[in-house]
Amino acid sequence: MTSYALAILLYLAATSYAQDPENDPNYRGNDPEGAVTTSKLQIHVPKTLTKPGGYEHREALFGIPPYGASLTQNVYYTEQDLCDANSINTRAGFPIRAQDETGQMAQWPSPYILMVDRGGCTFVQKVRNAQRVGAAGVMIADNTCLCSFQDVCHPDPGHDCEIREPIMADDGSGSDISIPSFLMFKQDADLVKAELMANHVVRMEMQWSLPAPDDRVEYELWTTPTDTISKDFQREFKEAAVALGDRAYFTPQMYIYDGLRSGCVSLDGENECYNLCTNNGRYCATDPDNDLDRGISGADVVRESLRRMCIWQHYGAVNGVGAEWWDYVNEFMYRCDTEEFFSNNQCIKDAMIHANIDDAKIDQCMSDSGGLEEDEENALLEVQLTAKDKSGVVILPAMYVNRVSIRGSLEFPTVFKAICSGYFTGTAPDVCATCDTCPDIKSCISNGYCGSKKLQESVSTMNMIYA
Repeated sequence: MTSYALAILLYLAATSYAQDPENDPNYRGNDPEGAVTTSKLQIHVPKTLTKPGGYEHREALFGIPPYGASLTQNVYYTEQDLCDANSINTRAGFPIRAQDETGQMAQWPSPYILMVDRGGCTFVQKVRNAQRVGAAGVMIADNTCLCSFQDVCHPDPGHDCEIREPIMADDGSGSDISIPSFLMFKQDADLVKAELMANHVVRMEMQWSLPAPDDRVEYELWTTPTDTISKDFQREFKEAAVALGDRAYFTPQMYIYDGLRSGCVSLDGENECYNLCTNNGRYCATDPDNDLDRGISGADVVRESLRRMCIWQHYGAVNGVGAEWWDYVNEFMYRCDTEEFFSNNQCIKDAMIHANIDDAKIDQCMSDSGGLEEDEENALLEVQLTAKDKSGVVILPAMYVNRVSIRGSLEFPTVFKAICSGYFTGTAPDVCATCDTCPDIKSCISNGYCGSKKLQESVSTMNMIYA
């Protein structure tokens, strides 16, 4: 394998699990033109700032938005940059408050939305520190005009407009952030700051929704067989998938690389990327243990990815539930997810037997799709590469509901709530009405009710008495 090809694959491996465009606070991302809007920003007080349809803004790519809900609170503006967690003064900022028993201006009264200027450190750092001091949400006030808004935005002296708008990206450490945040463009943020610095109340609403076209929700998970972050989710979510039934269609997506694009096939047609790829360098995956000479190889990951695609094709594609697919993934993680057994045919066969899967049917599917040994296209893997390019996925794992990327940690409650909020009004299945707001969603789905059996029986008795 050439050092050039290896460098490409190592680069792709790094960017698949964490991209950090916001390491540079001045980073300007690509304009996400045409992106699906899943949130709304509106000002209710003062009425002079209420705008029909709300304010244009950008969502953070970290934090956990309450899909299907909203956050409406008073806004406080701080001139501090929030970059140093130890120096934040919660008694500063605007509007000015009355003094409390300490003789100082009162702290920002919780719950509140904190507005802070962009710059000085990453978006993640600002929002994390705002969360630590009690903010329920954060509004980043852009301090530079976009050139596309020159007719309505007035740049500060000495500042030019910027062509590309900033992206509120995760810097790789945002998994601990649970509050939502938006970026507000300068021409609008300046108006809000002016009101606040004049000591006037500003009450703002941050609202989240998912496209809800009909009575069926579609959701998909992008992952790999060696992805450790999504394992807990894959162990747990089968019960929810079954409970949602044909009202929710799941698609598991396996993330692989295009070896031809990555330089893994030389000009004379040779595989330049050693055991990272199958089909003579066409389909590749990163080496999970970063050791090309031993352990699980990239080619092993591609093979297991194809196997799971075939299992889904035969046991999940028709109904979108795929109970056997979930069972196989769990059996594989329990039995074969080690360096010794990852590619062990007997272990894999045992996992399929325990998941009630016909291993001969799956082997035939893998062969019929084009196999993995020859220098030929594999139809299923080609479909997966096309889907990857179309989705734009770069960070794994990734969950989409109705084609909208779900922010926050890949956790059972977050995904279930997102799915339940994706139905057209009045069409959500009963399991959503019963369990969506339950404190213990997993138990609710398992039991068919929220809370204890004793409590449920008491409520039923009361209903009969007062009916």
